[in-house]
Amino acid sequence: MTKINSDTTQVSTAKTDARDSRTWEQIREHYEIEQELARQLMNSTREERINQHLYTHVYNQLFQKVSHHPQLTRKSSPEIQTWIVNQRLQLLARFLNSEITYLEIGPGDCSLSLEVAKRVKRVYAVDVSTEITKLPNIPDNMEIFISDGCSIPVPENTVNLAYSHQLMEHLHPDDALEQLENIYNTLAANGKYICITPNWYSGPHDVSRHFDQQATGFHLKEYKLSEMYDIFKKVGFSQIIWVKSNGKIYLEIPINSISINVMKLVEYLLNIFPYKFRQKLANTPLLFRGMTIIGYR
Repeated sequence: MTKINSDTTQVSTAKTDARDSRTWEQIREHYEIEQELARQLMNSTREERINQHLYTHVYNQLFQKVSHHPQLTRKSSPEIQTWIVNQRLQLLARFLNSEITYLEIGPGDCSLSLEVAKRVKRVYAVDVSTEITKLPNIPDNMEIFISDGCSIPVPENTVNLAYSHQLMEHLHPDDALEQLENIYNTLAANGKYICITPNWYSGPHDVSRHFDQQATGFHLKEYKLSEMYDIFKKVGFSQIIWVKSNGKIYLEIPINSISINVMKLVEYLLNIFPYKFRQKLANTPLLFRGMTIIGYR
């Protein structure tokens, strides 16, 4: 773990980070609590994580202890919720219609799933936390399931479109392949899984971004594009697409045995640069700031 040494830099980063408008003291409190809970996950056995429901325990602990967590405060801000949902629908809308079954893994406050439910036949929302998913009511065509972190407890071969946003990085590295296999098994013929996850080169992207050069909070592993390709290929997706989109631009780049070698060369060159320069370069919107991967069954 590499620490950023300057407190001045930390405070400046926290104050100017548009993604987090909390006070510095609140951010530090969140960081310290999340880092401790993340250590529990990273040092746990599979038995503890899955059979003893450790994912559910630590996420419930986080939301109970950090009342100012952005996922909680967004619930009381319809304006922020609407903005986030609209941003995500810019990508999703092209895949939605009234005949499909939609699965969201890690829906958080379910604001996106609730909006998608207006546009599709059926919605499944799967999360590990019973705290963040508490809703006063849900529409008739939507169901919420609590997962152990790996399982996807919905009927197999029924999902036309699966979606996750900022999920895979929250899994213990030993569990990522198993969860991806379970998502794959839910997909109907020609079903798609849209996976959006931060890129390692532009990170860290969790609360530890204010303090560390590598993620030490609930982002247990931030991935490189080549690593995402390898894990999707191993699960058996017939086609893997890298999508670059910013609202105005939508570009699909097929990833195959040829193009992945070009991407690995780019990653190798990025490794040469010092941390600050590499992060600045990678955060270019259409380069490596985030990854949107679509796997086709």
